[in-house]
Amino acid sequence: MSIELHNLKPAEGSVQGTKRIGRGQGSGWGGTSGRGHKGAKSRSGYKSKRGFEGGQMPLQRRTPKRGFKNPNRVEYQVINLSKLQELADKNQITDFNFETLRALRIISKTDKLKVLANGELKSLISISAHAFSDKAKETIEKLGGKASVI
Repeated sequence: MSIELHNLKPAEGSVQGTKRIGRGQGSGWGGTSGRGHKGAKSRSGYKSKRGFEGGQMPLQRRTPKRGFKNPNRVEYQVINLSKLQELADKNQITDFNFETLRALRIISKTDKLKVLANGELKSLISISAHAFSDKAKETIEKLGGKASVI
């Protein structure tokens, strides 16, 4: 016998009938209809709230909450004067701007850049960044360089 569309059947035992709940004691699913006795889950219209733990204090409320997260905080990617000196020596660059530092893969396009005064600066450089520490700005300008805020 060949298999054709009109005589296709599922494999033996693969298809089961639906469980008919609440259709009398003889079915095995009468009475409480598989819901057990009492409690919210046995009632019609039951819907659990997200995070509800049966009246026990939920985990989200048990854990301590401390401190304050400032939604307006500005995160800077920092670069030190020593790193700028190293880049200037290595790549023979004196003018650092956002595009130059992106090309050198120091920062990504969404970063804000802040220059800090850690380390020693020997050469004259000009740099534009989002922020400078006072000492870094002073050090750059003392050598005759230029520190401009973007």
